Amino acid sequence: MVPATAELVLTGARVVGAHATAPRPGADVGSRPGALVDVLVRDGRIAAVATDLAEDLPAHVTRLDLAGRFVMPGLWDNHVHFTQWALARQRLDLSGTTSAADVARLVAERLRTQPVPAGAALTGLGFRDALWSDTPTAALLDDAIAAAGLPPTPVILMSGDLHCGWLNSAALRSAALAAHDLGEHPTGVLREAQWFAVSEDISVVAPDVLERLVDEAASAAAARGVVGVMDVEIADNLSVWTRRVQAGVTSLRVSTGVWPEHLDRAIARELATGDVLPGTDGLVTMGPLKIIADGSLNTRTAYCHDPYPGLVGPEARGVLSYDLDRLVPLMTQAARHGIACAIHAIGDRANTVVLDAFEASGARGSVEHAQLVSPEDVPRFAALGVVASVQPEHAMDDRDVVDRYWAGRAHRAYPYRDLLEAGATLALGSDAPVAPLDPWVAIAAAVGRTRDERTPWHPEQALPIGAALAASVRSGVEPGQVADLVVLDADPTTAEPATLRTMPVAATVLGGRLTWDTLGSR
Repeated sequence: MVPATAELVLTGARVVGAHATAPRPGADVGSRPGALVDVLVRDGRIAAVATDLAEDLPAHVTRLDLAGRFVMPGLWDNHVHFTQWALARQRLDLSGTTSAADVARLVAERLRTQPVPAGAALTGLGFRDALWSDTPTAALLDDAIAAAGLPPTPVILMSGDLHCGWLNSAALRSAALAAHDLGEHPTGVLREAQWFAVSEDISVVAPDVLERLVDEAASAAAARGVVGVMDVEIADNLSVWTRRVQAGVTSLRVSTGVWPEHLDRAIARELATGDVLPGTDGLVTMGPLKIIADGSLNTRTAYCHDPYPGLVGPEARGVLSYDLDRLVPLMTQAARHGIACAIHAIGDRANTVVLDAFEASGARGSVEHAQLVSPEDVPRFAALGVVASVQPEHAMDDRDVVDRYWAGRAHRAYPYRDLLEAGATLALGSDAPVAPLDPWVAIAAAVGRTRDERTPWHPEQALPIGAALAASVRSGVEPGQVADLVVLDADPTTAEPATLRTMPVAATVLGGRLTWDTLGSR
């Protein structure tokens, strides 16, 4: 690995055009693809971009020959749950299941072929029950395990959107979850706040195992050109990431989301959003205050103006976890101390409430997800200076669910082009593990509005490639910029969506050091 203080020159580079990657209006990231240039990096920043630089450099400068490949700013994933993503890479994948019975069969087969150690639980991730014709229950999992002749084993399954959990009887009565008193739960299906409380306990693994998984996940992200993430894991992220960097997890920059229960501690440390955390070699910065205002579409808890088909009662329009009276004081407190706010809002009514809270509090920051937005709220993002932090792959996961539960409103679901044309700033992310921590997947979904042979879904809301790339970077390729770069085997500005989704990454540079290299520096 190249030390951060060493000199590095990328020779024979084609810089991806400024029209595609400008992180702010008018920013210049270098020349358009065409002419070959050299990019000189010194002390973690770009020192020069010019032709034939390498000819006059001393022999000690590390060289990476790009041979005409394309270079652009390194990518950011602007919304991840990093611990959950690291763990999800090891969990039973349920994303392809189509019914509760299908999940039960898969669970029984996994336990038959790969039994878990005594006292441990089988964990799975990715089921989406919104369109199922049958109902998930603890009894269904119990019966499938018993029918396979297997002993009772705790099973804990997480929905694809992380807002719901499905447990069998052994898990409900397990010692690990005894504090939650779930033994007599009628269905084994937990949603929203009840599930969030349980999910923290099931994510507990041996510290050394977790740190290994986190390091592996960070390295895998670097291999996809990622230089930074905004981590909103439900945890004390300031402490967690300081410890991780000091333990050697140095493949990424991390902006750490802070939850309400940790806000006072951050304020006591006099940390404002963007401040570098001591002891992290500049890799970890204070991020925003994170609040979940409503639920999710898959669980029919996203807070909407109109009721969900088939639902009645007080939650027929979804669940508002934080109303205006709770949001405004918290956001005002954060704003007073220079802390931005990142507020989860999925339903259209939740987006209205959250935008009202930004207006009332004077806070800056982002709406996370913004999946269904009323037409009158679209221009408010730009007017209030609120970033639309969105996850385009969710639109691919949810298109059929939207068409059923938000029928008649699908044209304003995932309204990326509307937001862009109204002047809003967009930031792309994954919400990993809900979608893969891979910005190229998000970029492809934003541009193509499909991921398979199906017709693009509401293509009028697709983003131009330049806007999608701009929403995925935070720097440029020009002198003085931080040397966070990615080297590509193809030009993303001319690539088809299918190529974008699997974009080949040849190298990643973080602050002047290589975190991924297939070319062989010398």
